[in-house]
Amino acid sequence: MEFIKEKILFALDYIGGVFRLIWESIISFPGIFKKPYLITQQIYFMGFESLIIVVFTSIFTGMVTAYQAWYQAQNYMPLVYIGMSVAKAEMIELGPMLTGLVVAGRVSSAIAAEIGTMKVTEQIDALEALAINPIQHLVVPRIISGLIILPILTIVSEVCAILGGYILATFGLGVASSVYFRGVRLNYLPITLYGGLLKSLTFGYIIALMGCYHGLNTKGGAEGVGESTTRAVVSAMVLLLIFDFIVSRLVFR
Repeated sequence: MEFIKEKILFALDYIGGVFRLIWESIISFPGIFKKPYLITQQIYFMGFESLIIVVFTSIFTGMVTAYQAWYQAQNYMPLVYIGMSVAKAEMIELGPMLTGLVVAGRVSSAIAAEIGTMKVTEQIDALEALAINPIQHLVVPRIISGLIILPILTIVSEVCAILGGYILATFGLGVASSVYFRGVRLNYLPITLYGGLLKSLTFGYIIALMGCYHGLNTKGGAEGVGESTTRAVVSAMVLLLIFDFIVSRLVFR
């Protein structure tokens, strides 16, 4: 019973801490535009430095999706099904989800490590001593950058995946270009794209929030920084999967 009680208290403390950080970041939001360079730095770090891995991951994801669609469709469905499958799967699910997981693995860990190191070396205390709000200075720019960058990376991911599927379908499976792209356009609905972008907005917020929360709650020196980094990545990935279902359930009825 004592073990269960401790776990319940830990969970409540965790949830309360996350919501407190959300509230503090909201009330600190207006002042951040006095320091736009903080946002541009994070946009470069989160976006440009994540671009190459997102592009390569998406190209091969598109290839795999196209191949699986061809494997399932042969002798049963027309080849136009390949392009339709790649476009639908990427825009609804694989584009935002895989982009979110890739960026979470890279960005959440980096944010938690950076802020966690500042925490254990008392640099955050120094910011407060200089009358600098650490939430406004460290958390808000990363959240804004996550909200901006994830939709952009998701669009890049979807385009690269469709091109990857096209390369495999055309040069590997003998599907005509016109057939593939007719399938991409077939059965397209704007909500397919908008729903995926809404997921990416949610994922960007979660990735930045988890990195900042675990970084700010780091304790115990270098070992604590390592633990915070691991927890940030795991928490971000688990929440991405949970909110992927929630957003899908709300949007794709």
